[in-house]
Amino acid sequence: MTARIGVITFPGTLDDVDAARAVRYAGAEAVALWHADADLKGVDAVVVPGGFSYGDYLRSGAISAIAPVMGAVVEAAGKGMPVLGICNGFQILTEAHLLPGALTRNQNLSFHCVDTVLRVENTDTAWTHGVDADSVSGSGSVSGDGAGILIPAKHGEGRFQASAETLAELEGEGRVVFRYTDNFNGSMNSIAGICSANGRVVGLMPHPEHAIDPLTGPSTDGLKLFVSAVGTIAA
Repeated sequence: MTARIGVITFPGTLDDVDAARAVRYAGAEAVALWHADADLKGVDAVVVPGGFSYGDYLRSGAISAIAPVMGAVVEAAGKGMPVLGICNGFQILTEAHLLPGALTRNQNLSFHCVDTVLRVENTDTAWTHGVDADSVSGSGSVSGDGAGILIPAKHGEGRFQASAETLAELEGEGRVVFRYTDNFNGSMNSIAGICSANGRVVGLMPHPEHAIDPLTGPSTDGLKLFVSAVGTIAA
């Protein structure tokens, strides 16, 4: 049976179409989910995509986190459903308390649009178990353990911050999933993405959905995240 992965659209979402394309490239059915609906339509996983939901009013992701659809996502995640938050989606997941920490203004207060190499620190999550140094097409292995993936990043508020206690917990439990090799935004511990305690919920600031086709991306490394999710669902 074909996996069904929902992609949420909020007012101001920009990357839902690209996320849906990535889902289809991975061999799954992309199911459109609307922010005002609390029905997840029986999907097997959810992607919370990037953009500027509700214009980033109050704080990035703050309003979206209390939208009806996110209530359903929080409930489903509590039962083990895989959830991926990308950029603004990562911000929404922290505001919804599905992931700890916060994403704040970049260290130089500038918006960055760059291709960045991420070191994959945890390949045991629902979204990364298919990623290794031999399976990525862009950067291959990087210094230290783990694979390096080359994907775009585009954000002004992607600097990951958390309390010393939370950072120690994330590091100690292996919940740092992605780490910048250039740390252009000044994130604590160069953190680009993290996961929940059970590895089912993952958030990252850079955009894997923009690295799925050599025609349009710097690599096809990002596709591995979506393929991993399809494998998780099938297991």
